[in-house]
Amino acid sequence: MGLPLTCFFIVFSYLFIFSAAAKLAPALFVFGDSLVDVGNNNHLKVSLAKADFPHNGIDFPGKKPTGRFCNGKNAADFLAEKLGLPSAPPYLSLISKHNHTNASFVAGVSFASGGAGIFDGTDGILKQALTLKKQVRYYAAVHEGLVQELGSAGAQEHLSKSIFAFVIGSLDILGYHGSDSKTSNKTTPQQLVDSMAATLKEELKDNGFKEVKAACCGLGNLNADFPCLPIATYCSNRKDHVFWDLYHPTEAAASILVQNLVDGTEEYTFPMNVRQLAAVAA
Repeated sequence: MGLPLTCFFIVFSYLFIFSAAAKLAPALFVFGDSLVDVGNNNHLKVSLAKADFPHNGIDFPGKKPTGRFCNGKNAADFLAEKLGLPSAPPYLSLISKHNHTNASFVAGVSFASGGAGIFDGTDGILKQALTLKKQVRYYAAVHEGLVQELGSAGAQEHLSKSIFAFVIGSLDILGYHGSDSKTSNKTTPQQLVDSMAATLKEELKDNGFKEVKAACCGLGNLNADFPCLPIATYCSNRKDHVFWDLYHPTEAAASILVQNLVDGTEEYTFPMNVRQLAAVAA
């Protein structure tokens, strides 16, 4: 079950991607939070972090909410497309008592859950989520199933060529108070945030976004005081917006993020992008 150690870092969330091979890869396994949740939280009865209501999904095929915190596809969907794979399905849907098919994890699966953090306890804010620790435990069960299905050697070969993506950490950062870091001695938190925001704003404008502050869907100032609820209005020019709601990117922003992840230069992905990583084990 050991995984290679190649990794990538993205601001405000950690995205670790391990190994790959041509197709670009035979499978995609996704771990993370609401940025890449494709519906696991729909199956958590008491979770407050759900996107199973309008106007979420307004641009997704079928134009219905799927559990994605987005107007359409999220980063996990676009990454799967780039790899030549179907979107990794939510793990909890495959093991649900309402699923009468024999679940197969050969092409991958998503364990991502809105409200999850790297550390235990972040899930408590939203009452219920699949913590990273629990996601890894679920993967252990999937690994065991793949060994039974493919044999030990076959499973090892299959997984060594697969993509493992971790998109998590934003809640840990948002919930962190106080710091002993060297950065805090050189600049105030506000100066750091202002600098990051200014740089990010310019980068986003360079990619054609006209609205980099206001959310497309929500309530209050900049549509960012409250989430995208059914009573909220949503913008018609969603491709011009970076933010779908107060936390999550639009489909358009997620697409550009993954494009840079897969084919970007070292400015965006280090030490290599996903396409280069895929070639390593080809």
